[in-house]
Parts: sequence; structure tokens; C-alpha cells
Amino acid sequence: MRFSRDILARFVACGLKGGHRLTGFTFVHAADLHLDSPLLGLAGKSLEYAARIEAASREAFDRLVALAIDEGCRFMVLAGDIFDGDLRNFQTGLYFLEGMRRLDEAGISVFMVLGNHDSANRFADKLTLSGNVHVFPKARAATHVLDDVGVAIHGRSFPRPDVSEDLAREYPAATQALFNIGVLHTACAGSEGHHARYAPCTSEQLANHGYDYWALGHVHAHAVLGEHPHIVYPGNLQGRHPRETGPKGAVLVKIEEGRVASLEHRALDVVRWTSIMIDTSGTADRSELLDLVRHHIAQEAEQADGRPIALRLTMTGTTPLHSRLVLERAALREDVETLLATIPHDVWLERLKLETRLPAQPEAVDPTVAGKLDLEVTRLSQDSGIAKALEARLAEIRSKLPASAHADAFIEQMRAEIPERAAALARSLVSEAGHAPD
Repeated sequence: MRFSRDILARFVACGLKGGHRLTGFTFVHAADLHLDSPLLGLAGKSLEYAARIEAASREAFDRLVALAIDEGCRFMVLAGDIFDGDLRNFQTGLYFLEGMRRLDEAGISVFMVLGNHDSANRFADKLTLSGNVHVFPKARAATHVLDDVGVAIHGRSFPRPDVSEDLAREYPAATQALFNIGVLHTACAGSEGHHARYAPCTSEQLANHGYDYWALGHVHAHAVLGEHPHIVYPGNLQGRHPRETGPKGAVLVKIEEGRVASLEHRALDVVRWTSIMIDTSGTADRSELLDLVRHHIAQEAEQADGRPIALRLTMTGTTPLHSRLVLERAALREDVETLLATIPHDVWLERLKLETRLPAQPEAVDPTVAGKLDLEVTRLSQDSGIAKALEARLAEIRSKLPASAHADAFIEQMRAEIPERAAALARSLVSEAGHAPD
């Protein structure tokens, strides 16, 4: 008896074809674990917080494993950069193996690709993984099929750290009547941000490939680039520096009748990086300013759900306090840190940035001696000769610093701050001289 086309279509719609059955299941998608990521720049600012965040990457990984077990996941997808470059401590690899063993005991399979950091790792290929872990090959994309839930998982590992070609273009065609997942470490166009453009592709290209879900890695911010099909970056598990703010974690995906029924980002980070910008406009005294700062920090801390916070605080706006703030920057930081001790949350001030300015002055020139001196101070701070002298001095300082992004950032900070701090100091001296007793 031959099936008519309509009857066959009904079987396909019900999830039956070729002996496979599409059933409901759950999986977790994570990427960019960067276990034991080195935090040298942070260590230079705070050894205690550097140690806490380095340990946090392991605890976040433990939370990932627990999430998969607690939610009864059928499998886990890891889209690259499990390690961080050259694995300095083999114990990091053993820690990862122990997590995989716990998943194996829970009956959870793991499908992973190696990203650019993993390919730079001399120990990654030497790890003896448990039988539940499947690493996609480097030479070409491959496919794993899970018959019990009707899933085909496709992926390819990075053959070297600096992959510039489009790997997705060579991924296998979708397997008919199965739920197809593509695992890819990539800088998808428009989403790469400050990340290197490795294995570049476009969301349109991925959408047209025929898969039902693209599990991406490499970009550290959670993003859903499309829903038909789903194209998803889970972001990294744990923020590592001030650019990686907000909740970090993995994506929990539930499939029903061959479709994505729900997709939920679960926060797994242990320490939360956050950046607050406070408009100080209208504040006229220091206590008012500090009250404003306390209010904003307390609000942000509440949203961290009890996690310790590493805070970058930026003050903006126009305030008559500007010159004094710039001149007494160290004292201001001490005031903020003292204020943090009064908040019932664990908050560490990573950096305090001042981007305030004085309120606009009337166009008429103050005819007093103080007014003329203030005008001259402003003119000198903007003088090209002063700028040239500053550049010469900064070049001399730069030549004595080690080559690094931190040194470049330090020089940029000095270039921006020195003229204003010098002007603030001059104005302060003029003001004090004007109020000195006869």
C-alpha cells in the first residue's frame, strides 16, 4: 500500500519520518566559560578581587552543571572557549573533567566545539574526556544524531586560533524530520563588538541554512539574533572585566513538537560587574552628591540578587563642585568607599571616573582680578604650547612603561585629566588667595 502525499505530510507534521520521533526535551546552551581566566590587570588594582573573580569562573561552571542536572536536560551544548588560551594549570582541565563526569552520571550528553582560545591551548587535546562528551572535529563539520529525541547536532572546532574563513558555509545540510542544531564559534556580523572577527558569518546566512537552532559562542553578551530559526549567543558564564557588565550565564531551551517552546537566559555569574553613570547636575554640596551616589549604588546592588558587585562609577553633569572634585579625586574616592561600607551589600569600587563640568558662565568677562585670572587659566589650559609640552612628557613616560593595553589606557587617562586638573588647581589657588585675610 502506498501512502498518499497528504498522509505522508501528516506523519511528518506529527514528527514521524525515517524511524525518528521528535519528542519534548530540554537542553542547555553555554559558551565562553574561560575557566581560570587570567586577570592580571585586575590583580594590579585589587589582589583580593582578582582572586575572587578567578575562583568565580569555577563556581559559575558548577552552577552550569547543576542547572543541567536540576532541569533534567537531555544534553548540553558548549559553543567554544571552555579554557582561556594556554592552560597554565592542568588542574583547570581536571576540574572541567570532573564536571563532565557529574553530567555523565546524570545521563546528560555534552556536545562541544573548540573555540579560538581552546585551539591555542596545548593541554586541551590531551584531556581524556568521559564517554558522554563529544568534541566536534577540526578538519570538517560533523553531525551527531540522538535518535531518542530526534535531534541532529552539527559542529566544527577551530583548527587554529585565528580562523578567518566562514566555517558555517561548509556545515552539513539539515537532516530531514529532525530538530537540527548548529554549534558554531563565530563573530556573526553586527554582533561582534570588540571581539575579533573569527569565523565570520551573517545571521541571514545562518537563517537560510535550514537548521532549527544555532548555538553560537565567542561574543560575551547574551543576544537572540533571530527566532525563525533561533540564532542565539548565551554570553559568557562570568564577567571578567568592566566591559562585561550585567547578568552572565547560559540559555535553557525547551523543545516541544519539534519547535522551541521556551528560551530562558539563566544568570549563573558569581560576581557581577556593573557600570553606573550618575548625573550630578544640580548638586551644590558634597553631602548632597554622596547621597545621590548612595541611592544609585543601592538600587544597582538590589538588582544583583545578593551577588558581590565590582563597580565602575562615572559622574557626569554640570555642578559647581566640578573643580574641587577634580582637584580632590583621591579624597572623593575615599568618601565613596566609606559610603559603600554603609550599604548592606558587597560592593568593590573598581574605578571612579569624573566627566563633570562647571556650569556655563555668563559671556560677559568678570572685570575683577579673579575673573581675569580665571579667564587666563582657561586660555592656558587650552593653549597648543601646553598641549605639545604635555605630549612630550607623556611620550617620555610611555617609553618607560611595559607594552600593554593597560599602559595605553593609563596614558589616555593622563592626557584627558592633566590639563583639567592643572586648571582646577590654579583656580583653587586663585580662590584661596582671594579669600585670604589681609
